[in-house]
Amino acid sequence: MEQRFEELILPHMDAAYNLARFMTRDAAAADDVVQEALLRAYRSFSSYRGGDPKSWVLAIVRNCCSSFLAAVARDRSTSTIGLDSIEGSHHDNPEHAALRQSEVDAVRAMIADLPEPFREALVLRELEDLSYKQIAQVTGVPVGTVMSRLARARQMLREAAEAIR
Repeated sequence: MEQRFEELILPHMDAAYNLARFMTRDAAAADDVVQEALLRAYRSFSSYRGGDPKSWVLAIVRNCCSSFLAAVARDRSTSTIGLDSIEGSHHDNPEHAALRQSEVDAVRAMIADLPEPFREALVLRELEDLSYKQIAQVTGVPVGTVMSRLARARQMLREAAEAIR
C-alpha cells in the first residue's frame, strides 16, 4: 500500500502546495496544510477506489485549506496572512529582475484578491492544468459552475489589470 501511495499521490505534491499557497495566501501555512492533507490522504488511502489521483489529493488539500481558514477566522490573534515574493531568474540583470518581480507580484496580488471560489478555480485550471471535470471533482460543484467561475475570475483579473494601467 505504501508503494502505491507514493506512486499515485506523491507526484502531485507540487500541485497540492500551489493550491494551498493560493488558498491560504501564506507559504508557511501552505506547508502545514499540505502536510496535514498528506497525512489525511495516507490515512484514508485504503478507501481510495481509483479515479484521478490528482483530483483526489487536491480535494483533500482543499478541505484542509477550508479547515485552516476557518480556524484563522476564529482566532483573531493569528498573524495577518500575506504574500511572499518569489525569486527571479539568475540570468536577469538587476533592472529586468526588479521589473519582472514587480509584474509577478502584481499578478499574484490580483489572484490573491479574487474571492475564494474564483481564485480556487483559476489556480486549479491555469496553474495546475486540471480539466473542468477534475476541478468539479475537487470543488464538488457542477462543471457549468466551474466554467462560470473561471470566466468570472478571468474577467475580474482583466478588470484589475486595466485598473492599474
